[in-house]
Amino acid sequence: MRVILRADVSDLGKRGDILDVTDGFARNYLVPKGLAMKATAGAESQAASMRRARDLRDAQDRAAAEEVATTLVPRVFTIPARAGTEGRLFGSVTTADIAAAIESQANVRIDRRKLVLGEPIKTLGTHTVPVKLHADVEFPVTVDVVGE
Repeated sequence: MRVILRADVSDLGKRGDILDVTDGFARNYLVPKGLAMKATAGAESQAASMRRARDLRDAQDRAAAEEVATTLVPRVFTIPARAGTEGRLFGSVTTADIAAAIESQANVRIDRRKLVLGEPIKTLGTHTVPVKLHADVEFPVTVDVVGE
């Protein structure tokens, strides 16, 4: 069955895409949940306008992410934390702590889920944390963890 996606569906496509899917998947999942509609001639022209709007919004989001990247990359964000004598932290520095430090020191609000930190920081020193604000915009942020 030929359908037009009305919303982004992971592992399938984005809003406005015209796809061929199995009849059962469309009838039992996509259409009842409002994620897709059956593709007709009139609906396909409507899908083209949905794709144009999506592309325009995507370009604006990418430009905003690149602007944030240019302001954050050259800066070093300092996070105070309690540590032992050998530089090991009592606790850890998490993505929420890093996001709060960026917001307080640079007045830029970043969602903590956009910070790609494999595991929490548990030592003093300078660390590089990747930030992925957009599918095409990924940049490093330098974090300096200092003892209190």
